Amino acid sequence: MAEVDVRKGMPSVTLDKAEFSRRVRQRFYDPAFAEVEAEIERIIDVAWDGYDNSRKSPRTRPAGPGHADPSYDLSVEWSETREAILRAEEHQKSPASKPSVLLVNGSMRSDQTCPGEISKSYRLVEIARQTFAAEPDFDVELLDLSRLASEYGRNIHPCKACVSTAMPLCHWPCSCYPNHAMGQVNDWMAEIYPMWVAAHGVMIVTPVNWYQAPSGLKAMIDRLVCADGGNPDPTSTSGKDAAKAKELELQGWSYPRHLAGRTFSIVVHGDAAGAEALRRILVDWLKDMGLVSAGHAAELDRYVGYYEAYATSHAALDRDTALQEETRNAARALVEAVKLLRRGALVQPDARMHEVRPK
Repeated sequence: MAEVDVRKGMPSVTLDKAEFSRRVRQRFYDPAFAEVEAEIERIIDVAWDGYDNSRKSPRTRPAGPGHADPSYDLSVEWSETREAILRAEEHQKSPASKPSVLLVNGSMRSDQTCPGEISKSYRLVEIARQTFAAEPDFDVELLDLSRLASEYGRNIHPCKACVSTAMPLCHWPCSCYPNHAMGQVNDWMAEIYPMWVAAHGVMIVTPVNWYQAPSGLKAMIDRLVCADGGNPDPTSTSGKDAAKAKELELQGWSYPRHLAGRTFSIVVHGDAAGAEALRRILVDWLKDMGLVSAGHAAELDRYVGYYEAYATSHAALDRDTALQEETRNAARALVEAVKLLRRGALVQPDARMHEVRPK
């Protein structure tokens, strides 16, 4: 086995109390907070103590049976998310549960914030949702990522790339957040992980932003890396012990695919460039996680008002009845794929093959 080598060498990012206080106070910039200055100062003192002593997870409990180290103190919040995932998995696999689809709006644009106008993605999402609603006994859950930009306290914190140190260091679900010492709280992924697990099919509708996925969608994609090979037992690495994680990986890691076998459809739209590239990126990503395409009609990239003014793009979508119908077909294809999946008839010719290079 190769020698475990954990590399160091980046500069310190530790703040002193003055800088920490300055940054916290930005939350209270509104002059209305002046009358509670004493209370703010006390809050800063308590928050500084948590930061200075690195109280990432201030509430813990012993992991208990079923873990590599039953006595290890696990974050209560992580344990609650893990339990929600297990319930979702049980429901998803139950023959008695309804077929379910997770419908994702990937656009950050919303009429509830600065743009002042609904996104074309959301309009296409509504077309898909109506298509799903026409199916009897079908559950549809909407994940509207535009809420990251329009709703108070919605966050998807950035992936820290633990997997690039060693796959077992990337926990399923992610244990990097919340980090109370750093003020990295309200992590929406704690709710999003069970949404993905509960679904039999996933449909993503998104625009192209500068040749790539919108920032919120990309943040979710990065944070779903733990679904593809992630470690469901943080006690096996004593939390975030890089050396232990490297040892585990070098002993032979199984790379469990926690979302494999579900089916998907993709609708990507743009106005000038990048739609085909993003569609391919999303399809490759989902297939790499072991999800199965719902077919050619379920992998769609199109342009709305090609090189026309942004100001008339909704009118262009009004006229593009073909795209509207293609979106319905992408949803219909997913419905049929989910039905086949539920009957055990969704054919995956390579399902029994040994993966030569799992990663």
